[in-house]
Amino acid sequence: MNSSILDTSALDRALSELRQNAVSWAETPLAERIGLLERLMPRIFDGAAELAAAGARAKGYAPDSPWAAEDWAGGPWVLAQIVGARLHVLRRIATGQDPLPARAVHEEGGRTWVDVFPATGWDRVLLNGFSARVRMLPGTIAEQVRDRAGQCRGRAESAGVALVLGAGNVAALTAVDILHKLYGEGQVVVAKMNPVNAYLRPHFERIFIEFIERGWVRFIDGGAAEGAYLTTHDGVDTIHVTGSDRTHDAIVWGTDEQADQRRRDDRPLIAKPFTSELGGVSPCIVTPGPWSAADFRFQAEHIVTSKMNNSGHNCIASQILVLPREWDGTERLLEEIRQVLRELPPRTDYYPGAEQRLAAVLKAHPEAESHGDGCRLLIPDIADHDDSLLTGEVFASALGVVRLPGDTPAEFLSHAVDFANGTLPGTLGATLIVHPRTEKNHRAVVQRAIAELRYGTLGVNCWSAVNLLLGYTPWGAYPGHTRQDIGSGIGFVNNAFMLEDIEKTVVRAPFAPAPRGLFTGSPSLSPRPPYFVTNRTGRTTLERVTRFTTAPGLAQLPAIFASALRG
Repeated sequence: MNSSILDTSALDRALSELRQNAVSWAETPLAERIGLLERLMPRIFDGAAELAAAGARAKGYAPDSPWAAEDWAGGPWVLAQIVGARLHVLRRIATGQDPLPARAVHEEGGRTWVDVFPATGWDRVLLNGFSARVRMLPGTIAEQVRDRAGQCRGRAESAGVALVLGAGNVAALTAVDILHKLYGEGQVVVAKMNPVNAYLRPHFERIFIEFIERGWVRFIDGGAAEGAYLTTHDGVDTIHVTGSDRTHDAIVWGTDEQADQRRRDDRPLIAKPFTSELGGVSPCIVTPGPWSAADFRFQAEHIVTSKMNNSGHNCIASQILVLPREWDGTERLLEEIRQVLRELPPRTDYYPGAEQRLAAVLKAHPEAESHGDGCRLLIPDIADHDDSLLTGEVFASALGVVRLPGDTPAEFLSHAVDFANGTLPGTLGATLIVHPRTEKNHRAVVQRAIAELRYGTLGVNCWSAVNLLLGYTPWGAYPGHTRQDIGSGIGFVNNAFMLEDIEKTVVRAPFAPAPRGLFTGSPSLSPRPPYFVTNRTGRTTLERVTRFTTAPGLAQLPAIFASALRG
């Protein structure tokens, strides 16, 4: 790094100010930490419309476009959910309660599980039928989980400065990573904005104003040069990055001709504690079952959402749809997916490099189907397991299909688990779709698949990204990656209950929306989710839900339900 080219004075000043105030944050009493979040919460909604509108305009559509629902879901609502979850846990601790309710921790199948969602009555109302459980690492007993949960890190002797290298795709990620470093690890934070969404900086500075005024948070703009300077700075104690494995490797091993040798020798350029969330090739596995016509349509909308939300610029986007080759529903489901892709309004892939990545997909797959004025690709039958769609994250609006053998759920799921674990790179998240009657009739088979899929989040009948919407759940890759083989990253963020020894989170949602769920074996009060790309009132519903999350009140529920039911 040639510091004569880069003006580092602002970076040095930010780090110096943070260092001076690191101990004051570590010593801030719990009551004041709670108060800071309580005062932050209304600032989320006060600027929510402007935050969502900024995202919409940057992506090339109007703030009142149906697509703007994703900017509410991935911006102010996620942020409010995660702040609310932290407040719930911290208030329990402040009143002398255990962070976890006694019945939340239990043994099942020789492993310890923790029920983390729903945690409140409002959770049961707004996301009825949704649930999340965390499976702990082998050998972890219930008593250990209870003893280690909710340990608020951050004593004067361990105060430090964390660098957060922000995500460029989903608005809330940088903000919630900051909160994790502050509240989960007790460190003050310098956050470098990603150049792709640096326009969010003034919105974050308004939300975090109290933390900025007290010297606990600083925001920095810049590109690779600024990032490289900060990562190697002696004033930075720990690093968290949301990005790609290439970003991680460039920081840790460098980009020169010696980088590969450094990695082989395990001689990193930096040896600071480094956590990361780096994406991968995420599967959506569809179990054969007794689906109705309405099931095919609903799950087609679900699958398309899991790929086309944010134009596929999500580290957790479903890139590969895994279908049973012999199931008579496979072609029917694909036809419904085609129909949904055709019906969606056009939009462009905005993330840098997307055009080139899609062109590479088309070059490798001239048979690819183009839908929605050419802005969405479907590759309906990938046979070569060395295919580029199976070996690298496309991070754009292309969905590939792999067909595996198996005319029974047991046979198919065995192949699907082996394929996902053994062929697809990355362990951040996967989605498993299974009809309730299929699960009831093949419970041991489905439970074995859930246990064996090596992903940090497994969504059962919901896109694994729903993890982020629940607030309480840990978010990160399946344990086992190393800096030499980083995969989808190391460590968990969010994690409102501050659990240790995490293996994976299993998130569940109803297989069918209300009221049809009553007839499929998945009864709930939840209609079509507002984050579905096909939801006609998603933006309005999410705006109302965001207001409710920041300041709950019974009087708001009728308007939320009315909008949700129209969706």
